[in-house]
Amino acid sequence: MTAFTPKFGVGASVLRLEDQAFITGRGRYTDDIAPAGLLHGFVLRSPAAKAGFRMVSTAAAEAAPGVHLVLTGADLDHIGDLKSGSMQKQPDGTLAPDRNIPVLCRHRVNYVGDAVAFVVADTRALAQDAAELIEIDYDNEAAAPATATALDLATPLVWPELGSNRAMLYRLGDRQKTDAAFARAAHVTRIEFVNNRLVCNYMEPRSAIGEWNEAEDRFVLTTGTQGVHSAQSIIAEMFAMDPRKLRVVTPDVGGGFGPKGFVYREYPLVLEAARRLRRPVKWAGDRTEHFLTDAQGRDNVVTAEMAMDADGRFLALRVEIVANLGAYTSQYGPFIPYLGATMSTGVYDIAALDATIIGVYSNTCPVDAYRGAGRPEAAFLVEKLVDACARDLGLPVDDIRRRNFVKPSQFPYTTVTGRKYDVGEFEAHMDLALERAGWKAFDTRLAESRSRGKIRGIGMATYIEACAFPGSEPAHVRLEADGAVTLFIGTQSNGQGHATAYAQFLSEKLDLPVDRIRMRQGDTDELKAGGGTGGSRSIPLGGVSAARAGEDLAAKLKKIAADEFEASVADIELVGGSARIVGTDRAMSFGEIAAAAKSPDDIKGFGEFVQDECTYPNGTHVCEVEIDPDTGALAVVGYTIVDDFGATVNPLLLAGQVHGGVVQGIGQALVENTVHGDDGQLLTASFMDYAMPRADIVPFIDFTTRNVPSTTNALGIKGAGEAGTIGATPAALNAVTDALYRAYGIGHIDMPTTPLRIWTAIRAAAGR
Repeated sequence: MTAFTPKFGVGASVLRLEDQAFITGRGRYTDDIAPAGLLHGFVLRSPAAKAGFRMVSTAAAEAAPGVHLVLTGADLDHIGDLKSGSMQKQPDGTLAPDRNIPVLCRHRVNYVGDAVAFVVADTRALAQDAAELIEIDYDNEAAAPATATALDLATPLVWPELGSNRAMLYRLGDRQKTDAAFARAAHVTRIEFVNNRLVCNYMEPRSAIGEWNEAEDRFVLTTGTQGVHSAQSIIAEMFAMDPRKLRVVTPDVGGGFGPKGFVYREYPLVLEAARRLRRPVKWAGDRTEHFLTDAQGRDNVVTAEMAMDADGRFLALRVEIVANLGAYTSQYGPFIPYLGATMSTGVYDIAALDATIIGVYSNTCPVDAYRGAGRPEAAFLVEKLVDACARDLGLPVDDIRRRNFVKPSQFPYTTVTGRKYDVGEFEAHMDLALERAGWKAFDTRLAESRSRGKIRGIGMATYIEACAFPGSEPAHVRLEADGAVTLFIGTQSNGQGHATAYAQFLSEKLDLPVDRIRMRQGDTDELKAGGGTGGSRSIPLGGVSAARAGEDLAAKLKKIAADEFEASVADIELVGGSARIVGTDRAMSFGEIAAAAKSPDDIKGFGEFVQDECTYPNGTHVCEVEIDPDTGALAVVGYTIVDDFGATVNPLLLAGQVHGGVVQGIGQALVENTVHGDDGQLLTASFMDYAMPRADIVPFIDFTTRNVPSTTNALGIKGAGEAGTIGATPAALNAVTDALYRAYGIGHIDMPTTPLRIWTAIRAAAGR
């Protein structure tokens, strides 16, 4: 990091450049776009969770008013399935077979919402009316919707030809070493729990517009993504065409959180329909379709055991994770539980691990990466287990953590799964968080709650995550004729504020106000490659590349000015959008420099930072709750965070990312849950049934950082986009459990800890 921070440079609390358009209604989302001659598509979806079916007739739908096209699976033999390709090696060295997602089902459906037909008409309403006229015979079968019973012998098979609902089996660690540690352990603590399934609810439901350019023999797809280049590559493979035959454009995106990083079947459908009809075709999903069909998150059933010596030091960890993949292998679905398991030892010095991950199929919507993608599951597992260990041994939860943290002197530290932690001061950020949360004064607050007939609990989570995965994100910058600078980069803002953050990196190098720096993203025609947004990679990778591109451009601008002034490059400085000779008033504006350039390349800069290892953000969350035991009603009355993000680019943007992540984590712990009936019907398919966190459960958040710069990243940045969610869920659950344990001896409660679930647990403990 530079020692000097300009007004708009790295470290400054610059207001978001994007907000003016958004708050004045001038955002431009996919559903705002209406090309001339636009037609509208509607997907007919299965009402059954598991069934064979026969397409009887589409004639009535084809003859319905305003209908232009009806597509079924039989019409799409030339389009490949949506493939996963993310299976890891099993213990025997094999890769388990994928179960790919067909664009339209042909003879079988495997979850409620599975796509069976696509109707295109003048309006969405006409397309939907026509879809209801399609005659289909379904032969309903018993479904297998539940994770916990997926492997039971009596459970129906999602894919009978596999002979089991097991999708894959992974193992990590050293079983023999782990067994030996358990054999000599003085204490063993065991927990079992459910990591509940979540629906990712972004502001903007998915939509897509397909266009066919006859003259260029080329598609254009406009849709909200987390990276256009990935979508281009996947869809081109499905159509068996050169990726250059598909342009993908992403305008504003109202939230991504992982699931908008995937290709869905509606995208090839609108393209195919547009080519057949020679007119643009739009599909816009409603919120119910979102609940039914967009990739969902979490959904694990977990057993975990910790072996400890007589002093409560961790010897070994044994884990079994049953991870629900849904009906098909989604894009990264099989990889997510494996990724999480590689982080299962958390911030602790644990010498042995035996982790078993069993992926299972079910008659439900596919499961894939959702904010944190495996790392929240890992942090929840180990942080819930550590609290249980403390209760079993009668130790304070902070004490058992101190005894087992990886110490600063142990870095760089390689975990038993091969994760390479470069730096960390875990005890230090925990101590600061406890101080700011008033941990030592909790008993006073507990007594006050009891005086009002309430119970109270306090919990923490000390987390670590892996992000900014190895790779790069090249950045290109260009000086414009008006003296502004344009950045071209292959990440994709979904609301994080990339335009502002990247502008800060460039402002620092060019001494140009951030409002004179523009960002271009989301168009495969403007940039030939890009890694997209996910895993908190944009700022640690893209930001460093942008800084280097700014340095490259700055050097070129100084050279042009030096040539014009007949001066030495060393005598030129960039100040406020101009270049001048140091100590004089001789200056050229950036616009004048652009005009003086001999070649377009003279006013272009390029930067690429290649990172060889992940970064590892970490921190401590402390949550405090108060519960009414007569009703189970819960209030979060305090929330404190001390994070280590290595370096802070923009405190305002950072706080926004952390606050949003905390709300998502609290949502899982306290209210959110996806529920299926025994027949596979989704019982929580709208906001009437699926509870979202609201303002009344979100407390004021005391957030600060205690940064230790990363040695992996060139600017010390670790990444922050997912950390709030990773720390919040175990902190909130541990707080609720603490309250119940203090008052009633209840050491376990599954998420979400709704008032009913709390009330029921209290009544059971009290024998009522």
